[in-house]
Amino acid sequence: MKVGNVDIVPILDGTARLPIGKTVTHRRDARWDCAHQPLDEHGRIHMDIGAFLVRLGDRTILVDAGAGDDFVHEGFVTGWLPANLRRAGVAPEDVTDVVFTHLHPDHVGWATVRGEVTFPRATFRVHEADWAYFMTGSTADPVLQETLAPIEGRLETFDEETELAPGLLARPAPGHTPGSTVFVVSDSGERALLLGDVVHTVGELTDPEWEGMFDVDRAAANAIRERIADELAATGDPFAPAHFPELSFGRLITADGLRRFSWA
Repeated sequence: MKVGNVDIVPILDGTARLPIGKTVTHRRDARWDCAHQPLDEHGRIHMDIGAFLVRLGDRTILVDAGAGDDFVHEGFVTGWLPANLRRAGVAPEDVTDVVFTHLHPDHVGWATVRGEVTFPRATFRVHEADWAYFMTGSTADPVLQETLAPIEGRLETFDEETELAPGLLARPAPGHTPGSTVFVVSDSGERALLLGDVVHTVGELTDPEWEGMFDVDRAAANAIRERIADELAATGDPFAPAHFPELSFGRLITADGLRRFSWA
């Protein structure tokens, strides 16, 4: 995706096939009927995992860090990010910044490998509410603590809308997790939004009665998703959630009072 003179490059780490009933739910129990993301013969939806590479001036930025090489969950195959990053012409030591949309394991897996920081020159950034929720509070996750402890000395947190680099805005969007964040990339009057897990599927954007199954606070997540969907339909800006197939970008428009989606 080109935004002004800035390229946003999807970097795949892996893929997943998940039962639709474990991914989204409908308030009136409607059947999944989304032509943009059809189910396979086993009733599973195709979702991918990875990161987005953004080069801004002298900064080489990764938005999220995939699931890693030891992520073991049914339906997931991961571990491709380092090779795909090198195919994009970037070595681990070239990365200057790693920014997390949130701290679920499939977004932070390559932050470290066996206790060593994967990106040795990078500064890591995340909303402070997610760091507290997953790392230091009563809800802390021991597996995440082990994964992320080595980056703590390189970590910077934020707690409000913040420009992390010229052309990269962090916009808090709590609900999926307490510190869930949308990143807005802008250049030359254009912009694109990296939504993280604010949205998992096209259906959640075109029918507000579809809801994600992985949200910490479902009511807050629904409200944020609706607000962002309305904004995207009004502006026509391209956007990419974290799990669309191939980490692809799309656009929303409003036609006949309904939101409609197209791949960008």
